[in-house]
Amino acid sequence: MNIQSGTSKAFIHLHVNGETQEAVVRNADTLLYTLREKLGLTGAKRSCENGDCGSCTVLVNGEPTHSCLSLAVEVVHLPITTIEGLLDSPVRKAFVDKWAIQCGFCTPGFIVNCHALITNCPDAKEEVVEEWLQSNICRCTGYQEIKDVVNSLLVSSDNSTKKNI
Repeated sequence: MNIQSGTSKAFIHLHVNGETQEAVVRNADTLLYTLREKLGLTGAKRSCENGDCGSCTVLVNGEPTHSCLSLAVEVVHLPITTIEGLLDSPVRKAFVDKWAIQCGFCTPGFIVNCHALITNCPDAKEEVVEEWLQSNICRCTGYQEIKDVVNSLLVSSDNSTKKNI
């Protein structure tokens, strides 16, 4: 990070979706703003801007993070994954196959969060799934389809593990 003397702007390098991206940001610019407005990655949605809805969820160092609450200058040396970086994720396919999409506004945040859940907790029980899904809000579905996605992927990862034994 190179902060210019006497200014409130910084020239930063962010590690997004496996690539290094450069941006000039104000010290107060959120990660969400930087991703959308400076880097053109519009998958993370701007909605509540106070961390309640999860529409802006991205992975920072593998952990789900509400990008509206993180400053871009705080995550300079950490790997960031957005929905655009999960093109080949089985979670994306499962959301379509299980009809876990309605209007689609919350979907990128849910997919990122569910990807992290399956990656970080491959043997998650129902209570853990419920807890993880509480960080995202959907106004269109009853969440059952989203739970079905997670459970189907947990079952398939469990089956693939059993095949290796």
